[in-house]
Amino acid sequence: MPGVKFEKMNPDGTFPKTKKHIKKILIGIAVLCVACGSFKVIPAGHTGVVMTLGKVSDNVLQEGFHLKVPFVQDVEVMSNKIQVYETAASAVSKDLQTVNSTIAVNYKISTDASAKIYKNIGTDYKTVLIASVVQECMKSATAKYTAEQLITERNVVGDEIKTSLDEKLNEYGIYIEKFNIVNFDFSQEFNTAIEAKQVAEQNLIKTKTEQQQAIVVANAEAEKKVIAADAEAKAILAEAQAQADANKLLEQSLSSKVLQYEKITKWNGELPKVSGENDLLIDVGVDGASQEQTTAASTSSPSN
Repeated sequence: MPGVKFEKMNPDGTFPKTKKHIKKILIGIAVLCVACGSFKVIPAGHTGVVMTLGKVSDNVLQEGFHLKVPFVQDVEVMSNKIQVYETAASAVSKDLQTVNSTIAVNYKISTDASAKIYKNIGTDYKTVLIASVVQECMKSATAKYTAEQLITERNVVGDEIKTSLDEKLNEYGIYIEKFNIVNFDFSQEFNTAIEAKQVAEQNLIKTKTEQQQAIVVANAEAEKKVIAADAEAKAILAEAQAQADANKLLEQSLSSKVLQYEKITKWNGELPKVSGENDLLIDVGVDGASQEQTTAASTSSPSN
C-alpha cells in the first residue's frame, strides 16, 4: 500500500522500537528503585538505626527525612514511645501462698540506646529482655511479703518492683514509666480464711465499741452520782454553817439581864427545887422541909 512503511520483524518476534521501549521501562523502574532506596523517613517518636553492609552505626537518625546509600545502607526504625507490656505472673508469698497476678509495665527505650539495643538484643527486646526481668523481679518482691500484705500493701509492693526493674533495665537504656499490679488471685482456701478473719476483726471491733460505750455510760453515771453527793454534802455543810451562825447570833444576843427577865416572866410562883451554879444542879430540899414541918405540926396537935 502506498505511504505505508513496514518494519522488519526481529528474530525473536519483536519489532525494534518495541524492544527499545522495554529497555526504557526497565531503566525507569531501576531508577525509581534506586531513588526510593536512597532516602528514609523517620516518623515521630522513633529513631532510625543505620546499618552499612550489615554493620550497625552508633549514630541514629532522628525524626524526619534522611538520605542513605541505596543497596549499601539500611535503616531499622525503633520506637521510643511509651509501650505497654502486660502479662500474667505466678509467684510464692512469704507464707508460702501461691500468688497469681496480672501486671502491666509501661516502658520506653531511650533515643541514645536504640542502636545498642538493636545491636545486642534486636527488635524483639520485649520478649528477650523485659519479659524475663519482669518475672524475676515479681518473684523476688513477692517472696518478701505475706499474702495478706500483698493485698493491703499493694502500692508498696508495686513501687519496690518498679525500682528493681529500673535497676536491671536502665543499663540497657530501657526505663520504666509505670508499674501496675492489675490484680492478685489466691487459692479459694486462702480467700475463705481471709474472709473469716475479716469477719472476726469486725466482730472484735464491734465488741470493743460496745464495751467502750458501756464504760462511757458507766463513767457518766458515776460522775452524776459524785456530783449529786458533792451537792448534797455542800447543802448539809451550808445548813450546818447556817445553824451555827444562828446559834452564835443567839448566844451573842442573850445577856444576863435578858436571862433574868426571861426567868421572871416565866416563873410560876413556886420555889425551885434545885439551884444551878456553874452548871451544877443542887437539890435545895424546900419541899422536904415543908413536909417535915407539916408532919411535926400534925403530930403535936393531939397532945394539946
